Amino acid sequence: MSRKQVILGAYLGGVNHHTAWWHPEAGSQIDFSSFEHTARTAERGRFDFFFLAEGLALRERDGRVFDQDIVGRPDTLPVLASLAAVTTHLGLAGTINATFNEPYELARQLASLDHLSGGRAAWNVVTSFDAFTGQNFRRGGFLDRSQRYERAAEMIDAVRTLWDSWDADDLAADAAAGRFLARPDAGAFDVKGNQFAIRGRFTVPRSPQGRPVILQAGVSPEGRDFAASRSDAIFSPYGSLPEAAEFYRDVKARAVTFGRSPDDIKILPSASFVLGDTEAEAQELYREVRNQQVTGKTALILLEQIWNRDLSGYDPEGPLPDVDPLPDAPPFIQGRALVQQDRVGTVARWREIAEAKKLNLRELVLDQFERGPFVGTPSQVAEKIDSFVQADGADGVIIGSHLVPTGLDEFVDRVVPLLQERGSLRSEYTGTTLRDNLGLPPLPANPGKAVS
Repeated sequence: MSRKQVILGAYLGGVNHHTAWWHPEAGSQIDFSSFEHTARTAERGRFDFFFLAEGLALRERDGRVFDQDIVGRPDTLPVLASLAAVTTHLGLAGTINATFNEPYELARQLASLDHLSGGRAAWNVVTSFDAFTGQNFRRGGFLDRSQRYERAAEMIDAVRTLWDSWDADDLAADAAAGRFLARPDAGAFDVKGNQFAIRGRFTVPRSPQGRPVILQAGVSPEGRDFAASRSDAIFSPYGSLPEAAEFYRDVKARAVTFGRSPDDIKILPSASFVLGDTEAEAQELYREVRNQQVTGKTALILLEQIWNRDLSGYDPEGPLPDVDPLPDAPPFIQGRALVQQDRVGTVARWREIAEAKKLNLRELVLDQFERGPFVGTPSQVAEKIDSFVQADGADGVIIGSHLVPTGLDEFVDRVVPLLQERGSLRSEYTGTTLRDNLGLPPLPANPGKAVS
């Protein structure tokens, strides 16, 4: 049986508590030079794609902007379009919200990026329902939570309809005139649903990979079904076995129920790494990095989102707060996605963990707020990643570093060659599009018209 090829994505910092902005070698999170360096490094390591998260509002704590956040973030699409000019093979994946955008505009932007990059565009579909973010975009501030997946599903279907409104042969060359002529029905579309009713002609011909790649994240049954039915890849929250393998099997099985092949969707968790010349050195460096990432103040802020109340009076080196969370109070932390929806249950579980492991407040945060690090010598990290993928814990990993923008260099220089030696990572790019390099099935060049 041939070895699975490890899919690699590169993730650049952004709005999170993992980035070591205090490090003396840290660079800007918003200068183009940082994006360019990370993308060029990823391409040198034969990564599949470069990934950008998105923050649509400056996060707040008790009505005031975080003093630990990055203030500002350039819009995703211009950054990716600029990176298309300084890379040749690397996929370019951007996070764009389905709640606060319209199909026609978004379809044009992504199809244009796909053309500019030669078939390397990807869209990470996210949804939002909170009024805090929504007030930047829509009157009334939000879309009802029950409708967010409905709108996202209709958004993807509408955008794909527009992309498919051009066939590959809709542009006929007129050699005598030195131009291209579109067929009379090229670009015609008519989309009707609960969320959208649009009709017209799409202006961008079919792109090099047919459609940009669709990425999505979802843990709930509804989120897993959404990804299994429509996405080309799903971000997994699980970085270790056996939970990762169960998630892998479940999403692949759901894809089959929607008439797809298990290979039609890729499973990709995010991960960090810390390398050392010895295992002991790597573990010591990892502890140092984590202790600097999660200061006492950071620990309190992370717990405040769950408790939904001011915890600034508690000692980070003391026990967990003895007060109960306030699930029904107005959000104390605004602009950060709440992963643990059951605040009361989460607090109860964390108290049990803290008691069992003898952890203080900050130690509990260190224990619970981690994204699956690979720690060890380069050969150990290469073996861990490869074994995880070969055991169907995932199809690959999205690698980020605590140090922006140069942290990825060490992974490319020291781990990538070992993965290549194992036969689990390409030495050269073999495909011309992101879809090719991810091993996704090709799309028909003539998918059929949206309007007959």
